[in-house]
Amino acid sequence: LAVHSMKDVPTALPDGLDILCVPPREDSRDALITRDGCRLNELKPGARIGTSSLRRQAQLLHHRPDFVIEMLRGNLDTRLRKLREGQFDAIVLAAAGLRRLGWNAEITESLPVELSLPAIAQGALGIEARTDDSFVRDVLARFEHRPTRITVTAERALLHRLEGGCQVPIAAHALLDGDTLMLDGLVASVDGKRVIRQHIEGRSAEAHQLGTTLAERLLSAGGDVILKEIYGRA
Repeated sequence: LAVHSMKDVPTALPDGLDILCVPPREDSRDALITRDGCRLNELKPGARIGTSSLRRQAQLLHHRPDFVIEMLRGNLDTRLRKLREGQFDAIVLAAAGLRRLGWNAEITESLPVELSLPAIAQGALGIEARTDDSFVRDVLARFEHRPTRITVTAERALLHRLEGGCQVPIAAHALLDGDTLMLDGLVASVDGKRVIRQHIEGRSAEAHQLGTTLAERLLSAGGDVILKEIYGRA
C-alpha cells in the first residue's frame, strides 16, 4: 500500500488500484507565515510573497494586486529558512503540512477559505492499495472517515471535469453539515485579474454529481476561456 497527499493523487488511477481508505482530514486552509508577525492585510505595499502554487498566486493577486509573487522551492525547512534570511516578506504554505510536523507556532495567520480557496483535497490523505486485496481493505476500514471521503469525492469530481492538475489555478472546498454537502469552486487567471467562483449545495450521496455540476457552472461562467488560455488551447 501507499500513503498519499490526496491533492497530489490523479483523478484517474491505474486499473487494479484504488484509494481504499481516506482518514480524517487535517486543516485544509492555506497558512501565511511572515518574518515580522504581520497579518496578510498588514503587509507593506509591494511585499514579496513566496509560493510554489499558481492557485495561491492568483488569489493573492486578486486580493492584493500590489503583491510581488515569487517562486518558492524546497522542502519545508528550506522554505522557512529562505523566509528567515529575508528572501521574502512572507510565504504561503499548506497548514496541514505544518501541523503534521508540530510546527503550528510558525503560522502567522490561517487564511480563510473566502480569501484563499484551498487546493482540491488539501489536508486529506489517501491510502492506495490493490482493489482486490480484501485483507488490506478490512484492515484499513477502521481508519476510514466518511465525511472526509464525501468532501474529497466532490472536490475531485470537480477537478476531473475541469481536466485540471495541481499547477492550475483551480480550487475547491467542500463542507458537510449533516446530510447537506456545500461545495465552493474556483477558476482563476494566473494574474488574478479574473476569478470565477461558484457555490452549490445538495445531498451528501450526490457528492460526485455535485462536483461535476459545479465544474460545468464554472466553465459556463467563463472558466472555459481561462483554462484554454492556460493550457495554450485558445
